[in-house]
Amino acid sequence: MKIAVFRVGGERRIGVVSDDGSTVTALNFPRELAAAGALTAVQWLAEGRALPARTGSSYRWDQVEHEAPLPAQQRNLFCVGRNYHAHAKELRDSVFKDNDANPESWPIVFTKVPQTVVGPRADVRLPTGISDKIDYEAELAVVIGKGGSNISRAQAMNHVVAYTVVNDVTARDVQMRHQQWDLGKSFDTFCPMGPWLVTADELDGQKTRVRCWVNGELRQDGNTEDLIFDIPTLIETCSRGITLYPGDVIATGTPAGVGQGLNPPQFLKSGDTVRVEIDGIGRIENRFV
Repeated sequence: MKIAVFRVGGERRIGVVSDDGSTVTALNFPRELAAAGALTAVQWLAEGRALPARTGSSYRWDQVEHEAPLPAQQRNLFCVGRNYHAHAKELRDSVFKDNDANPESWPIVFTKVPQTVVGPRADVRLPTGISDKIDYEAELAVVIGKGGSNISRAQAMNHVVAYTVVNDVTARDVQMRHQQWDLGKSFDTFCPMGPWLVTADELDGQKTRVRCWVNGELRQDGNTEDLIFDIPTLIETCSRGITLYPGDVIATGTPAGVGQGLNPPQFLKSGDTVRVEIDGIGRIENRFV
């Protein structure tokens, strides 16, 4: 099932997208519950509840206003750095130079604040006067359904309800100068998300392709089979002594090909467009302004 959040006539709706992605049908959620976006649907699914009936109102996907499927995060997103070997290598002398030299020691986990999240077609605002080294990172994001703490690796996949696409936009100079990544990752609009959630029964997130284009040029092309720390390990790690809740998001890391890793580095500028696509989910495309 593809669960999307969209607006019609200025009103936020939660809906189910057709298999071919061409239409979306609204679900009969009370208006006050729709304010939380697909979080309400995630919570219901985690509780084993059936989603409400479809209203019968269907819309062409290309004629509605697209929103992030989880536009009202309850807390920071969990994010993982250095989780593909080729990416670890391309940034070992810059971003990762002060980290443990062994990329397989422990996952690097940081967070992005909720205000980073924007829709799959929204503009990303460049922090003019603060940073001119803005980079892209195409990533598969895991959405937690059933919550819990100290989740074992063996049980971890039972806690995954869905997947989505994110671009972990980063100000590289801010990221590195603070020696801790949250500030460089957390500017407003720095986490485009979407185009919808794909439920875990329809996608094997551990075997899917992640790609990114900048102005039509393919820059990143990886597969989640090549993650250094797989999805169960990430869930086990993030839940050590920390309770995960329905709707929590874990971004799983980015493949090689980021702007910082090119020779010479190539950062984003106003007018650039970045498209991130993951097989089995779909794509997001955002302009930087």
